[in-house]
Amino acid sequence: MKDIELGLESLNIKPHEIIKGKIQVNYPGRYDGVVVNTQILNSNQLIVYRSYNNKAISQNLSRLFINRNDMPQNMAEFTASIEFKPEETHEVKFRVSIIQEHKEIESDILFAKLVP
Repeated sequence: MKDIELGLESLNIKPHEIIKGKIQVNYPGRYDGVVVNTQILNSNQLIVYRSYNNKAISQNLSRLFINRNDMPQNMAEFTASIEFKPEETHEVKFRVSIIQEHKEIESDILFAKLVP
């Protein structure tokens, strides 16, 4: 079992669809929270995070930090979307990291495909 695990409802992403993800932290030590970073490879476009644990995010965030206090049972769910129409297929790299005192402790990476 990994110290942190990231899962997506679907690994095939379409523009303007809601992306649903889950994070499970199994790390036995102290930590402040988790951060989710996403990169659309071969593109300068961003993913916008919409909510976490059913709390709406009012501003456009391209990097999501979730405090440990907001993670009951060391789990979190998030939603995001891609608001542009790609002309070609892109790989999308999702990386979630455990953060303790501004340092990354452990991480997990997942790749999905953005299809036009």
